[in-house]
Amino acid sequence: MTGTRRRQCLAWLASATAAGWARADLSNVVTAVRSSLVPVGSFNATDNPRFSFRGSGFAVGDGSFVATNHHVLPATAEVESLSRLAVLVGDPATGTPVARRATVHASDREHDLALLKIEGPALPAMTLAADGSAREGQSIALMGYPIGGVFGYSPVTHRGIIASITRVALPAATAQQLDPRAVARLRAGSFEVLQLDATAYPGNSGGPVFDVETGTVLGVLNMVLVRGSRESALSSPTGISYAIPVRHLHKLLQSR
Repeated sequence: MTGTRRRQCLAWLASATAAGWARADLSNVVTAVRSSLVPVGSFNATDNPRFSFRGSGFAVGDGSFVATNHHVLPATAEVESLSRLAVLVGDPATGTPVARRATVHASDREHDLALLKIEGPALPAMTLAADGSAREGQSIALMGYPIGGVFGYSPVTHRGIIASITRVALPAATAQQLDPRAVARLRAGSFEVLQLDATAYPGNSGGPVFDVETGTVLGVLNMVLVRGSRESALSSPTGISYAIPVRHLHKLLQSR
């Protein structure tokens, strides 16, 4: 083997080994993160199914709190006397999902975040990255329950990068929601969000966006760019998603 050929082989081997380590590291991180993920929805013992899935969430703080998007929460009118806000947590003995009651502890509509207080034992909490830790080009992964009500409640991981840190305004979903506070927020201007080059689907909303090496949370997945109808998000995903930077979640936790 010539010297040039040998150097090429060694370079390829080093590259392959590094890639293998990266995959192994992400695998370990995913294993750790899975135990912090929960489906968020409403529970009614008389409904079929009894749990109505609305989005994803993850444990933070001391493990008795779950972070998610504000738009994931059911409307007040939907939470009737027989229904309640809930998260699904795997039973330690059987692994079967069990509904745990949740209450809205704090919310931030402007940045589409909510902090839920859950009943029962604390969950393994995810570590939040320091403010301003996210960098353009940084490798990230996101985890949640895409189309959770259809494919079940097994967390799914997608990998990508932070394509851009850009500014956006979150308008109200309908004109009826443009109350004076909403108008004031729009007039106040936009705020920075993380634009991701990563595939996400309906159901991923509220899930964590985290660093692939450390597992620290960089943001909360908020929305997916859809080309055409909502159904096209499944058949032809754009691969462009957005996340709320973690600093707004820090503020929400500090307000409790």
